[in-house]
Amino acid sequence: MDTPNPVVTEPAAKSGGAKPKTYKGAEIMVEYLIKEKVPYLFGVCGHGNIGFLDAACNAADRIKTISVHHEQAAGYMADAYYKVRHEPVATYTSCGPGSCNLPVALAGAMMDSSAFLAITGNVPTTQFNRMPFQETGRYFQGDFPSVIRPLVKKSFQPTRVEMLPLAIKQAFGLLRTGRPGPVNLDVPLNVFQETAEVEIPDPDPLVKQRSPGDLHALEQALDLLLGARRPVILVGQGGLIGEATEVLLEFIKLVRIPVVTSPNGKGTLAETHELAFGAIGRNGPYAANEASSNADVILALGCSFDDRSTSAWISGYTLTIPPTKLIQIDNDPSEIGRNYPAHLGILGDIHASLEVLVRRAQEKLKSTPKTFDDWVAKLRECRALWDKYQAPFAGSEQVPLRPERLMKGLSRVVPENALFATDVGVHHNWVVQLWKARRPRHLLQSWGFASMGFATCGILGAKLAQPESPAIAVVGDGAFLMTPHILATAIEYDIPAVWVVWNNYGYCSIRDMQLGMFGQELATSFMKDKTGELYSPDFVMLARSFGVEAARVNRAGDLEGVLEIAIKSNRPYLVEVMVDREIRPVGTGTWSLPPLPHAEPNFRKLAGLDGKKG
Repeated sequence: MDTPNPVVTEPAAKSGGAKPKTYKGAEIMVEYLIKEKVPYLFGVCGHGNIGFLDAACNAADRIKTISVHHEQAAGYMADAYYKVRHEPVATYTSCGPGSCNLPVALAGAMMDSSAFLAITGNVPTTQFNRMPFQETGRYFQGDFPSVIRPLVKKSFQPTRVEMLPLAIKQAFGLLRTGRPGPVNLDVPLNVFQETAEVEIPDPDPLVKQRSPGDLHALEQALDLLLGARRPVILVGQGGLIGEATEVLLEFIKLVRIPVVTSPNGKGTLAETHELAFGAIGRNGPYAANEASSNADVILALGCSFDDRSTSAWISGYTLTIPPTKLIQIDNDPSEIGRNYPAHLGILGDIHASLEVLVRRAQEKLKSTPKTFDDWVAKLRECRALWDKYQAPFAGSEQVPLRPERLMKGLSRVVPENALFATDVGVHHNWVVQLWKARRPRHLLQSWGFASMGFATCGILGAKLAQPESPAIAVVGDGAFLMTPHILATAIEYDIPAVWVVWNNYGYCSIRDMQLGMFGQELATSFMKDKTGELYSPDFVMLARSFGVEAARVNRAGDLEGVLEIAIKSNRPYLVEVMVDREIRPVGTGTWSLPPLPHAEPNFRKLAGLDGKKG
């Protein structure tokens, strides 16, 4: 446990020691954040945090405050900022509804191992138990921490100024060590304002936990991989969090083993790499699911094996464990063996584990290089079949646009160095299936909690984290309508971003499920109740009312040109694209919501492969 610098006592001061300075509680917090090199505060004002804002105002030349128009947006921006830079920022919200608007963003960050410090204001301690305006908790005083208990790594509630130095230092240490995640500092109003003679602690050096795990087990893992006929490396989000790309490239250069990812691990290895075969699971491309389901040995690196990435754990669709032997390396012991039995489980940092595997492989393969040419060739055939099937759809000129055509247009125009975020909805499934992530942290998404609005708002946080890169968010009309206020923030703070609104008149991922499982739909299409006519606001006019430039794409031939103008404008820009709502992603995996039956993959049938081997 971290300990604060000791407060200098009066006797020490008399013998020559310096007497601690008197600080307001809010000053302690702001000054400590500056010591931690936090560049931004994202949030919304309220009577519960005005004391904190006063201290932030006095330090405005050293830490920038960005006021958003919904607390949820602040959390999404902080989440995306961390996903890009792996450095945390802080949010600020007020008591009652202000902080109660934050939990969905906290949950998204918690589920995706993304970190930020959530500073929440509370009512004065002298008013605890009196039910003052916007106190959270009828049965326990000032009980906002209970609201978010499952959504943060820990919640601190210092009730005296003297408690703040230790609380904020521990909070910051906790949010970024081990498995990253958000941490809450819940501060009563009076604690922001009251003073105490304390020292503001210095941050502890950031300790990189790089233990490779059991060396003998890693030796066994390498032997299993090299002795396999159809080995596969499966990289989860841990590859991105652990910044493992370079060492992974070294390893596969030696062993020539095909690589797939979980959807949330997309980008750890550029999906244009010759040994990269895409993301596995419900919406994975054909070669990815063929690789993982037919492998005899899988090396899983930082992968949680959730239902959407595994075809709901139904054997044979994405994974066949057993008989496939699973080697699982993770720094979180609760993940090892959680969903599949590990033939070999190794508790370790995947970056450090790969470094060991590289050294061992260099020793073993010095005189006898190992390749898996037949296996890789088979997967390349699968990839070619997939590309051949998709090509005519990607080239279609139909109106409204086919989803594949929109994805193709984006791939042609979005620059190599861009930040590319996807919101939650049916378009997210298309992105997982067709978008080729080109580098780590190039693709941003909310996966575990799948919070609508993440990309709509988070793209501003991503842009602030990497201002030299163009920032593009693909968002559904449903997600965008939940958080359109973010356009005002973009204009107010001059944050260039492009929103591509995928307009298909509804919550179409759920509509498709309703039609597929029940043959009817309700409350999933946007339409006028009396006439049944499909309805959409005019997103172009809406954007322009905020001061954001905008254009609508109705014809496929206009797509790339409009997107290029939007990206090169270097200003907030919205592009609305009318997309055919009746076209669904082709299935190579499946998903299950028991007791409802799961759908059978349809790609092989549509591609004319039924009855053919492989």
